[in-house]
Amino acid sequence: MKYRHACHAGNFADVLKHVVLVATLERLVQKERALFFLDTHAGRARYDLRSRDTAAEAARGILRLAAADSARLPAPIRRYLELIRAFDPANQAGPQIYPGSPHIAAALLRPGDRAALCEIDAGEAARLGREFHGDKRFGVHCRDGFEALGALLPPPEKRGLALIDLPYEQQEADLERVADAIAGTAQRWPQGVLAAWYPIKLSSVIARFHRRLLDAGLRRMLAVELCVHPDDSRAGLNGSGMLLVDPPWQLDVELRAALPALHRILAPDGAGRWRVDWLAGE
Repeated sequence: MKYRHACHAGNFADVLKHVVLVATLERLVQKERALFFLDTHAGRARYDLRSRDTAAEAARGILRLAAADSARLPAPIRRYLELIRAFDPANQAGPQIYPGSPHIAAALLRPGDRAALCEIDAGEAARLGREFHGDKRFGVHCRDGFEALGALLPPPEKRGLALIDLPYEQQEADLERVADAIAGTAQRWPQGVLAAWYPIKLSSVIARFHRRLLDAGLRRMLAVELCVHPDDSRAGLNGSGMLLVDPPWQLDVELRAALPALHRILAPDGAGRWRVDWLAGE
């Protein structure tokens, strides 16, 4: 299973990831102290939803959500849509250009905050560098994101957020690697918030991923999942999740209010499910 940013931009999984990212960063910037944002697999950060690779999935993701009545949506979703529309102001009804996680972070981070964007593919890293040329808050690194977790954390700012969002070319092996990276990083950076996106195909695989994290002894761990197909169906991607370690206070409450609306809009036939559950703590 390969989940490339450029091939799936704006789909339902991106919507979930970015709603959670927006809600998390908005809570973190409420405190005055500067923070550090690390994106381990940043991609190119700007995607054309009209391309053959993305159009169909975006139609069932961000474009479906953008067509909903924003006034009736929970606050985290409304804020996310505001950022998406601000990124492509010429197309308010339905965005044609979609921001990746780096641009969403850029819209929310303050002048005194700092970010590191990592992308191992040289071509993608070069495009990423052009996107953030001149923004002194952002450093772009053509390097392995897992290596960056060890090299760049903990940061001088002490507090912040690390986003792990890899392509999952070998899902089970990659989930094991993510779990081990989360456990090691949490031990070295206890003041940081860790967020890892993961695809959902087989429920047994995700259960093993969660168990590996629990066995590592992580104390505060929140699972946020949105599925638009039934568990273990033959669809290419049944759903996706965000695993958060030590998330900001009350983030779970905010997301429990948002996920039912996301599921209703992105799975209009009612298939699939949503969850916001503490795996450990709280």
